[in-house]
Amino acid sequence: MSGELRGPLVGIRVLELGNFIAAPFAAKIFADFGAEVIKVERPQTGDELRAWRTEADVTSMLFRSVARNKKSLTLDLRSPAGREIVLDLARQCDVIIENFRPGTLERWGIGPEALAAANPEVILVRISGYGQTGPYRDRPGFGSVAEAIGGLRFLTGEPDRPPVRAAASVADTVAGLYAVIGALMLMLKRARAADALEAGQLQTVDVALHEAVFSILESLVADYDAFGEVRARSGPTLPGVVPTGAYPCADGTEVVIGANSDNLFARLLIAMGRPDLAEDPKYRGGAARARHERELNALLRQWTLSLPAAEVVSRLQEAEVPVAPIYDAAGVAADEQFRAREMHVPFTVPVGNGEERVVRFPGIVPKLPGDAGAVLDAGPEVGQHTAEILRDLLGRDDAEIARLAAEGVI
Repeated sequence: MSGELRGPLVGIRVLELGNFIAAPFAAKIFADFGAEVIKVERPQTGDELRAWRTEADVTSMLFRSVARNKKSLTLDLRSPAGREIVLDLARQCDVIIENFRPGTLERWGIGPEALAAANPEVILVRISGYGQTGPYRDRPGFGSVAEAIGGLRFLTGEPDRPPVRAAASVADTVAGLYAVIGALMLMLKRARAADALEAGQLQTVDVALHEAVFSILESLVADYDAFGEVRARSGPTLPGVVPTGAYPCADGTEVVIGANSDNLFARLLIAMGRPDLAEDPKYRGGAARARHERELNALLRQWTLSLPAAEVVSRLQEAEVPVAPIYDAAGVAADEQFRAREMHVPFTVPVGNGEERVVRFPGIVPKLPGDAGAVLDAGPEVGQHTAEILRDLLGRDDAEIARLAAEGVI
């Protein structure tokens, strides 16, 4: 790790027992803002995310994006010696984050009771498909499954085609955000009212992937209960929010325009050269525009198709109407706003076949005042810090470390 950890979470130590995305994403946020994060990985192979979207001889950029600023400790969690090391680490940590199926930690002897006995003040964050309770708790659940049962997949795509998925791990990342929020709230509670915490009761954050997805779908069930409305796929628009959505331009690209208020709608029409429609009462108010959604979108699409995307963006920005081009990776990489806010952080990393390149990784969100966090590296190699952690943090000597390695524990 190059440089010193800095930010508001310096002095906090987090133990990450997770794999794939949800728990590692949550721990990444802690690491971004100065917490010391110890990531436990399987001996030899490490986190399975290392091999996603990449060739066999190189660590994936996805793994490097979520493993930055962390220390890697290889450990067989199923072994008695591995269990002892986890409990020793728990005594030194403020937060433990895991995303195994419910009951897994308990089966390995490192469940809440064992962790509470080791450190009654540690906060345990548990992320799973369906949560730690309820009739579905024992079911396996990945993010894609959570997006299905949580209601998101049904809404995503064109109305005359099968549902599609967003090209990002929405369930995992949203669940990771809730995991961090929950941990920080319990840390704040502990700091403010330590005497009020129930003695012997481990403070636990229980995050379910399907609930995380459902929570961002606004009034999905409320509209169903109130009006009998079952929202369906609507392509690039939101039902009843007019005009908003993606519109094609003359150069074959698209822009997203949002003008779903009376003032914005009027400014949009003036920029389009149709000030006459801005005064038309049949378009005044959101409900009225929703009734004429098809004709308004057709009118707007006709206008955007007459101009290249850059001209559409320029005219609407001048009119102070929210608009943006739909970027691919190259567009995001070249955009000056991302550069100005340090959202592209470069590191030289292996990309396969013995080659290294300068690769830009996502910057820190959110921005905080002062010296509030940094991206110090692009993730550790498998087990890079194992000996350091066992020796310096847990007091194991070189002979014991060698023995654990020979036994396959680390």
